[in-house]
Amino acid sequence: MTDPPEPPLGRATPDRALGDEPAAVSDHRREALISSLRHRFAIAQARGDAAAKQALFKEAVYLNLPPELWQEPQA
Repeated sequence: MTDPPEPPLGRATPDRALGDEPAAVSDHRREALISSLRHRFAIAQARGDAAAKQALFKEAVYLNLPPELWQEPQA
């Protein structure tokens, strides 16, 4: 008898909670999220779009990514 196949990442199973991903995948995902926030923040900053920046801050709080990680330093 063979072992059942591994479920795709991000899918909850009785033995693995949602979000229990291998560290390398988790780090890669975190870096992608930070990169996305940086990119979208730069666009919002260039446009002077306060509502978009506020939405990005809310998203970052939800993702537990402090502004120091993704916000461009103010000159």
